[in-house]
Order: sequence, then structure tokens, then C-alpha cells
Amino acid sequence: MRDFEILFDHAERSELLDPVFARYGRLGFPPAPASRPWTYANFVQSIDGVVSFLGVDGSGQDIAQSVEDRWLMDLLRTHADAVLLGLGTLQLETSLGRPRERGPIFRIVDESMHPLRAKLHRGREKNIFVTGISVFNLDDYAVFDGEKVDSYVITTRAGEERLRPQLEARPWVKVIVAGDRDNVNLGAAMGILRTEHGVKHLLCEGGPTLYGNLLRAGLIDEMFLTVSPLVVGQQIPPTQEMRAGEPLKSRPGLLGGVGFTKAETQPWSWLSCRKVGDHQFHRFRVKKKGE
Repeated sequence: MRDFEILFDHAERSELLDPVFARYGRLGFPPAPASRPWTYANFVQSIDGVVSFLGVDGSGQDIAQSVEDRWLMDLLRTHADAVLLGLGTLQLETSLGRPRERGPIFRIVDESMHPLRAKLHRGREKNIFVTGISVFNLDDYAVFDGEKVDSYVITTRAGEERLRPQLEARPWVKVIVAGDRDNVNLGAAMGILRTEHGVKHLLCEGGPTLYGNLLRAGLIDEMFLTVSPLVVGQQIPPTQEMRAGEPLKSRPGLLGGVGFTKAETQPWSWLSCRKVGDHQFHRFRVKKKGE
């Protein structure tokens, strides 16, 4: 694996010294707000802004095609108290059947990161999934076994009622209720994570709909974006291998389910840029009013 070439970096530098930083540079984050976690997202996209081929190559890693991008994911997970995802992302990754039949566990793979995580006092890794009233079986997913990470579900009151019979067999799965009807109240959920569960730094790994709704609600602070040197196109070609029963549709971009007018769109600061070969690794932060 190659080192990251720093083109510029105006972001915070960690006060810690750790061998892990030698490859990337010393990564730091601001303190979390009192009312919610400091939330940063991590995505990979093609040059033309596509985040998934869909079909049998539906993982972000199929777009990235980079061991350095996978390593950076571990570094960002190391700094996070918890990883936040939509339930749809878990279901999609599970349907691909890799690396295991019962789906992935979104955890740090590189063991060299663990001493740094201990220095950061981040505690046991947490995977948090957001869903409204979807019906799903906890037994179908290895992430809810409690072996590798602590697992949470953020849902509505109706969603919690549907899950309640399954929780007797899996009492270690924590459920956060935020919202009474079909849709989760993301602002309330973030407040509960911060004040009741001690989550100060939260990593959002998608998917596009969850990310878009967090952004719309003003709950995203910054984004790490890997640009892979591919041009993919939104149209799915007829020669692409699809998964059984998967409907043909346009390939997704970074945002799903939301859009912004010219007056609503929020400017961002470009904090850092690195490269490895022809891959670009960007860091952006939402500008606050008046900046």
C-alpha cells in the first residue's frame, strides 16, 4: 500500500503521536457540540459522481478499486465513537453475499489502528442503523450478534413495537425511539446519541438517502470524499449483470431523496486534498452562516 501525497491540508492536526499517521498525516477533529455529535460522512464516487454500479458490483469498493481508500475508511472509523448507516445499506451489502452470507460488520479491520483508538478513548465500536417502520429479522444479520461491535437501531415508536419480540432473544441490541409515525426524527435521534449514549464523533457511511436527509436537517458537519478515476454513467447498460429480482434503475449519486434550491444550498470549505496515484482524497466542511 502506498502513502498519501498531501497536496494541502488546512484541517485540525491531532495532538497525538501514533505510527498510523505516518501514511496519511495527523488527522484531527473539532470538539463535538453539546447537543449532538460532530458528524462526518465518508463516500467514494466516480469522476462523474456515481457511487454504485448496482447489480452484482453494488459495493462502494467496486467504485473505489483502491486499497488506500479501504485503509482510510478504517482510519475514519478509528476516530468515530460510532458508525451510522441506513438499514437499506446493510440489506444491500448483505444481498451481495460478501464477505459473509449474513452480511458485513462495519468495523476496523486493520489491527494497527486499535492502539490509536485506545488513545482516543473511543471505546467499543458501535454500528447504528436507521429505519422507519421496515420489517426485518435481526437474526439475518451478523452485525446484531453482539460479537464484534455494539449494535443500535434508530427507529420510530411503531418500528420499535415491531422489533420488540425479537429483542428478548437479543437484549444487547439497543433501540433508540425518535419519531412516532413512519419517519425517524433525525434531530431528536442525534440528541439522544450525544446526551444518553456518549457519542461525540459520528461517522456516516450512507446510503445516499440517509446522508441527504441528515444534510437537509443540518446534521452533517463535514465529508471525506474519494474520487475514483472512473467514468461510469448513470444509465445501466444491458450487458451489466444484475442481481435476481433487482429492477433496472439509474445508478445513484451522492445524494438521494432530497434536493436544494439555489437559496437553500450550503457552501462548503475545501479543507484538504491528498492523492495516491490517480485517486483523489478530499475533505470538505460545511460553512456556518457568516463564514
